[in-house]
Amino acid sequence: MKAIKLSVPIFFILFSSVFLIASFNLPKASLGNPDAPIYFPAGLSIIMLIFSIIYLFQELKKLDKENKYIKQMLSGRTPKLIGFTILLGVIYAFVFDRIGFLYSTILYLGGLLFYINGIKKWLVNIIVTIAFSFLSWYAFSVLLGVSLP
Repeated sequence: MKAIKLSVPIFFILFSSVFLIASFNLPKASLGNPDAPIYFPAGLSIIMLIFSIIYLFQELKKLDKENKYIKQMLSGRTPKLIGFTILLGVIYAFVFDRIGFLYSTILYLGGLLFYINGIKKWLVNIIVTIAFSFLSWYAFSVLLGVSLP
């Protein structure tokens, strides 16, 4: 939860910085003050940047108070689950075009479910993996007419 609270001001700091840079690249006005089209977007992005920085510092102050919750979240099985999910996602991206949507989705979802649920629930893992893969393939390929690899 805290990561989400910190990611919002960081996102808006980046967004307002890009918006500020883009506002200086606007074309000059041909009549009147040539810099007039730059004032409003630049001012708006500067205000948004200032408020985002203030919000980030407020959230960082709260981080010290909630540090014990972050330590609890990062202990146990959670980091391994995140790492394994990222690893499977990267493998899924590499094999998607080579073996196709259906087979790569079965491998990805099956591997993830077996890691989360364990081998004891093998029947549920296999049923969910195959049912979801075939239903999503059917929905996209047949019903929506989207060609999948």
